[in-house]
Amino acid sequence: MTGFGQVTVNNGEANISVEVKTLNSKFMDLSLRVPRQFSEKELELRNLISDKLERGKVSLSIDYQKTGRQEIRQSYNEALFVAYYNELKKLADKVVAPSYDYIFQLALTSPDVIQGNGKEELDPAEWEKVSLLVQDALQKCDQFRIAEGKALEVKLVSYIQAIAEALKEVEKLDPKRIERIRSKMKGNITDLFGSEGFDPNRLEQEIIFYIEKLDIHEERVRLKTHIDYFLKLLAEKQSNGKKLGFLAQEIGREINTIGSKANDADIQKQVVMMKEELEKIKEQLNNVL
Repeated sequence: MTGFGQVTVNNGEANISVEVKTLNSKFMDLSLRVPRQFSEKELELRNLISDKLERGKVSLSIDYQKTGRQEIRQSYNEALFVAYYNELKKLADKVVAPSYDYIFQLALTSPDVIQGNGKEELDPAEWEKVSLLVQDALQKCDQFRIAEGKALEVKLVSYIQAIAEALKEVEKLDPKRIERIRSKMKGNITDLFGSEGFDPNRLEQEIIFYIEKLDIHEERVRLKTHIDYFLKLLAEKQSNGKKLGFLAQEIGREINTIGSKANDADIQKQVVMMKEELEKIKEQLNNVL
């Protein structure tokens, strides 16, 4: 979800600059910095950004500097200023103050001396220009994220395919593992009791019962299904970041179960490799919408 978009224009009346930055976040975390005359449009901006960028830590700033003749938006109550100044000057003369500069500043900032011309009103034509620039900057930011997403898709595909290849190795190793367990159990029983000291039929039943507890066939099938669905979600056009995150958790659960039930060194090596690739996937999924 990392992205950047910037648009700057000078239309002869003002310099306008709009900048959008996005970082990874599970939710929409929006920070706005807009000129005071556009503050009433904050809700409209928030809705516009949410619709376009969906989620992420988003920072949008608008810089609007007029280049034409500037209107003075502040006036002064001259009579009140003179009254304050004279009173303060009398006090200064009594204590023989060395300078009247500070008195000027103090009188200027006294209550009701500075007067504004009222709230700065929104010009609909100005806002229309700014709104179009905001949409342009959001579009550029989204294009940035799309380009990053394509590169990220390549990485995710390579990681999940590495897990799929490791699963194929597990499927090759599994039959040999079962046979080794069966042979080892029979050999240990024979060494302990001798060839005549046990019921072969009962032993076979116990071996089958034990091997069923170590069976990983269902986990292999579910893991293969999760991998195929993961690749399908990656290929879809709409954003599936939350689905992929949930699916990664399910993939991890099946890998862990295979590792705990396999009881085999060769399969454990493949499990470790799958876990490493899955951690890469989880880390990169933070960047997916």
